[in-house]
Amino acid sequence: MRVQVLASVMNEEPRELIGRMRLASDAVIINQCDRLGAEEIEHEGYLIKFYSFPDRGVGRSRNEAIMRADGDICLFSDADIVYEPGYAEAVAEEFRRNHDADMILFNVTVNEMRKTYHITERKRVHWYNCGRYGAVSFAVRRSSLLSSGVMFSLLFGGGAKYSNGEDSLFLKEFMDRGYSVYTAPVTIARETEGESSWFEGYSRKFFQDRGVLYRYLYGRLYGIMALRFLLAHRDKLCREVPLKQAYRWMCSAAKEGKRSESLEG
Repeated sequence: MRVQVLASVMNEEPRELIGRMRLASDAVIINQCDRLGAEEIEHEGYLIKFYSFPDRGVGRSRNEAIMRADGDICLFSDADIVYEPGYAEAVAEEFRRNHDADMILFNVTVNEMRKTYHITERKRVHWYNCGRYGAVSFAVRRSSLLSSGVMFSLLFGGGAKYSNGEDSLFLKEFMDRGYSVYTAPVTIARETEGESSWFEGYSRKFFQDRGVLYRYLYGRLYGIMALRFLLAHRDKLCREVPLKQAYRWMCSAAKEGKRSESLEG
């Protein structure tokens, strides 16, 4: 069972990136930069395919990686991820023990301010709690991914109109099409400290973008789920913006999501 990392990065030099991420598996890396190019690098017995494109957008680059993947298990990643020793075997072992899983979500250690989840047990993921997981926690059987036809949205995420949420939409659409997603209490990587490409604090835009996302994720339940989100994280989210104001921004922006006919991508 071959694990292959699919990474979306920007303006990176391949060998420096490979070492920094501590890659110990095959990988497909999509580098958003100002040139076109492709090269294959042998690294400690693994094959790293490195593609450079001038196109921007995390959803677009993740889709490019999917189309070039050939491993059994696809593990999504970013340039600020550093893998733990033995991560590929740990991922493969979880799929061996759970034959029903089309996708498994893993722990990735992040700064406490950015932490949205911590997995402590193996259980199935459902529509109402899929919004907390980032793409770097996703490992998916490539056969299931291809048969599902699911790709990342071009409307949400870094470089898109709405600043984040492409991972949540991807996960929910995958489940909506009948594929099973489970969690595993296994830490496979950590996120390094750095400046986010999209996060600029808990501003009006943050709450408005989240409101549109919740409309797509939860339909008519967006108001209830928005309130649930704010109450669960009010100590972090509402230090500068009152909860009632944040809720109004989320709900008013959700109407924009209701008027939109479809997602792009």
